[in-house]
Amino acid sequence: MRAGKALSREIVRCGIYTRVSTDNGLDQEFNSLDAQYEASSAYIKSQAHAGWVRVKTRYDDGGFSGGSTDRPALQNLLEDIRTRKIDVIVVYKVDRLTRSLADFAKLVELFDAHRVSFVSVTQQFNTTTSMGRLTLNVLLSFAQFEREVTSERIRDKVAASKKKGIWVGGPLPLGYVMENGKVAVVPEEAERVRHIFSRYLELGSVRALMRDLKDRNIVSRRRHLKTGVIRGGVPFGCGALFHLLRNRFYVGEVNYKGQICPGEQQPILDRDLFDRVQTMLSVQRSHQTRTRTSFSHLLIGLMFDDAGHRMAPTQAQKKGRHYSYYVSRPLLFGNAATAAVGSVSRVPAHDVDDQIRKVVLEPRNKSTNPIDNTYASLLIERIEVQQNRLVVQLKQDPDNSADEDHSTIIIPWIKPPSKRARSILRPTSAKVPLRPMKLERRATLVAAIALGRRWLDELITDSATDAQAIATRERCSLRHVNMTLSLAFLSPALTKAAVEGRLPRGIGLEQLRELPLEWDRQFEALGLDPI
Repeated sequence: MRAGKALSREIVRCGIYTRVSTDNGLDQEFNSLDAQYEASSAYIKSQAHAGWVRVKTRYDDGGFSGGSTDRPALQNLLEDIRTRKIDVIVVYKVDRLTRSLADFAKLVELFDAHRVSFVSVTQQFNTTTSMGRLTLNVLLSFAQFEREVTSERIRDKVAASKKKGIWVGGPLPLGYVMENGKVAVVPEEAERVRHIFSRYLELGSVRALMRDLKDRNIVSRRRHLKTGVIRGGVPFGCGALFHLLRNRFYVGEVNYKGQICPGEQQPILDRDLFDRVQTMLSVQRSHQTRTRTSFSHLLIGLMFDDAGHRMAPTQAQKKGRHYSYYVSRPLLFGNAATAAVGSVSRVPAHDVDDQIRKVVLEPRNKSTNPIDNTYASLLIERIEVQQNRLVVQLKQDPDNSADEDHSTIIIPWIKPPSKRARSILRPTSAKVPLRPMKLERRATLVAAIALGRRWLDELITDSATDAQAIATRERCSLRHVNMTLSLAFLSPALTKAAVEGRLPRGIGLEQLRELPLEWDRQFEALGLDPI
């Protein structure tokens, strides 16, 4: 009878989760994670009569805060719960799992959905009972309160330290290093910083400075992390250079939430050099477009040029109008000279988005799903921009994996010209060059036409005024007044062409004065085909 009961006993699979907030001491032979794991294992063994067994997988998060669920081991544990590999979660204390009441509520909802229980070794309760949930909520409320109070205390300490100019931790800027608890200057790096500031004043552009530093093989500081990973030692990007050139740490100051405080570190830059750099940066910033327009790029992350470089979205503004493009990353970040870009490195986003929407997305959208970047990413693997076409690679359909005929779509497409040619009035004689009038001549002509119309209105509305009176008032000859008045009788088509700059080159103010009053004959006199 006992053997039958043993055989019918249900196995309860238990997963042990451990966590510590810092990585201090994790390199020891027996650390805090091991202590939590042993205590939880002993508890599972004490429940062997109930069929509890420990799973082999360890879920250890060393150096992760309990204020967030974004932890690798916890995410692995949750994934095993979703796949029904765990029946009970065992922790040393409830705050090892989370210190956030809101996160805990979401976790309990997930546990209940998959019929998983939660057990704390030092605080014995079960989440399957109402009393257990109440106890957990009370404990978590205190845990969250403790975390928030500790955070406030740390923030106050950091603020007080920074106001006194004391460095409170984190990576030091290039040129400085921590020695015996004090910030010290690294002479070689300090000279590199001075060169960067001086070179920026010479070049007058951060992008030009970025390329110059790359040519001179001047790179960022190399840092060796405790994990053995090497960070830095790479060419400076625009963002890093902007941050470096704005850093007041180099003149012996500390910036804390917009408040400038004197620091304890030795300055490595002259105040005059630093101020001149700040002035130039501010002037350049004022000349740049700062208005950000909300563009909904349909194909973010999907565009590539035919050299294999990703094309990122960017925006520009000219004469009050906003433009949006997809640009090859080497061209966008100033590396086009060293990295071969594709045959088409910049395309108008609106034009390409419309083509892909009409040809690819709309015909395949059989539901009410909005056609946005999320929908495009589900359907499209990548889009390659070639000289005369767009090559759209679709994602494999799992329900019809054998069908490869429609996996690639070729869309004939030519990049529209960046400058559209003006449609000038066509001359009857081939000897007249087919080029539009110059902008300077257009401005003079438009001003003269406007003046002629104004004088004509004056003659019509005021019977006491004549051409001679206007000439006397304007201190010009009577002939000049009469020739200017004749411009008011230009045909509407010629007037519009003059305003838009569509008259052929060679036709200006002299040719348009004293033309015949008949509009058709005006075209004949100028040698133009009538409209």
